[in-house]
Amino acid sequence: MKQITVALLGAGDRGMDAYGPYALRNPGDMKFVAVAEPNKERKEEFKRQHSLTEDQCYDTWEDLLKQPRLADALFICTSDKMHFEPAIQALEKGYHILLEKPMSTDPYECIVMGDYAEKFQRVFSVCHVLRYTPFFSTIKKVIENGDIGDVVSIQHNENVSYWHQAHSFVRGHFNNSDESSPMILQKCCHDMDIMLWLVGKDCLRLSSFGSLTHFKSENAPKGAPMRCLDGCPVSAECPYYAPKFYLTDDVGWPTSAISINTDYESRKKALEVGQYGRCVYHCNNNVVDHQVVSLEFEDGVTAAFTMCAFTNGNTRSIKIMGTKGEIRGYFEKNEIEIINFGKPDKKVINFKESKFGHGGGDDEIVREFVDLVRNEGQIKGRASAEVSVQGSLMAFAAEEARLTKKVVTLSEFKKQKSVK
Repeated sequence: MKQITVALLGAGDRGMDAYGPYALRNPGDMKFVAVAEPNKERKEEFKRQHSLTEDQCYDTWEDLLKQPRLADALFICTSDKMHFEPAIQALEKGYHILLEKPMSTDPYECIVMGDYAEKFQRVFSVCHVLRYTPFFSTIKKVIENGDIGDVVSIQHNENVSYWHQAHSFVRGHFNNSDESSPMILQKCCHDMDIMLWLVGKDCLRLSSFGSLTHFKSENAPKGAPMRCLDGCPVSAECPYYAPKFYLTDDVGWPTSAISINTDYESRKKALEVGQYGRCVYHCNNNVVDHQVVSLEFEDGVTAAFTMCAFTNGNTRSIKIMGTKGEIRGYFEKNEIEIINFGKPDKKVINFKESKFGHGGGDDEIVREFVDLVRNEGQIKGRASAEVSVQGSLMAFAAEEARLTKKVVTLSEFKKQKSVK
């Protein structure tokens, strides 16, 4: 089988730590031949891991894309607001693209990227990795096989967990929608995509409610300083006290995100001066910490989605109700139940826990992308720029519905956002 070559834009958590290792484990499938990364330490580490030469490393995506096409494919793992321009230029140069989610922080840009992928007939996979997990792909097969009849309604929960909310959406890079994107897009575009994919029908309209309730300065404990290490009087009982997260023996994610070096002194220094050492009640965050969305699809199919920070587990749960039965799924437990009406026994399917990210989805999306590129897209894959665009628009529309407290019709919303 042909080994495909790949250039990487952005050697961050996703580029270097989620997708980079696939090439090291599967050298017959793909090889990185170039990287663009402004952070010198990260660029040098990626260069070392993938045995790149100095002239294969660039400081910016602009520098890399100035060159003639360097590889079969391009992985775009830059910050969210830096997806559009490199994607358009890369399509024009003939690259196949794996694009980190969300597609863009601008609905217009999502629509244009979808149009460009169609125009240039390139593989254009957006990293909605839930589709590629054994958990959700099995649920999809059960639905397609007609085991529960026609799908009528879905209940889907995104249990963010208190610690993940604190890390990513209070202290972290995605805490402010003005600087990154709304929570419903950044965290839950996965969920919009998976509901759309499972239903297999267009979303027609939706409504949404939610707010930032807890992580605000007025809720700070009395005497809480701006930084946890500056003498917090409630450090013993506060579940968000930063050293409880980051100064333990576990240096995996999310601890690995706060410092390139994971020795104790480097991590402590990061908490003393960096964003992850801030009190969760004294951050510049404005994204919601809970939100609900009600959706109507074609043929009267409905769905209710809840995202909430205030859960212990970081997991998803789903219930799919059909005319002949129902499916209950617990992502954290790697378990789905299939219940058929009038039958006494339920079928339980368990999955082995994957050692790879997102329940194995990180590895599987790269594996399928490689196959698609090898075959110039001429195989039946789960990658679809068209579906990814609609899922992204669902997230944008949900935020508009939340802010305006109105029902948003997707066709009208897309029409409005198709023009700058």
